[in-house]
Amino acid sequence: MTRFLILALLTASPVIAAEWPTKPGDVPLSAEELNALAGQTFTFYDDGQAAFLAGGAYSYTYSAANGGGTAYGSYRIAEDGSVCIAYRNGFSRCDLYVRSGERLILIDEKGDRYPVRPE
Repeated sequence: MTRFLILALLTASPVIAAEWPTKPGDVPLSAEELNALAGQTFTFYDDGQAAFLAGGAYSYTYSAANGGGTAYGSYRIAEDGSVCIAYRNGFSRCDLYVRSGERLILIDEKGDRYPVRPE
């Protein structure tokens, strides 16, 4: 019975992950855009910066107002188009990047929206 429950949960998780709380007009990044993340840095309105590096390396640098410092990890593109980060400290998360009009927005698993500042 336990094995069946675990298998059912594992099988159900991609469906759950695909149900992101998007709004009308949100367009998830295309596979081409996701594959081109390496070498890009996104700056958010709190001055935090998410850097996607070659080979799947990732870093997030907090603004001075948020304590500064950098968290390191790696990223991968999930089947549902989300970007999943595995930090070195053991924390992990997945986010969905969407275009909403002219804006690029990160949507986290809780549904919070974080617009990326234009370059």
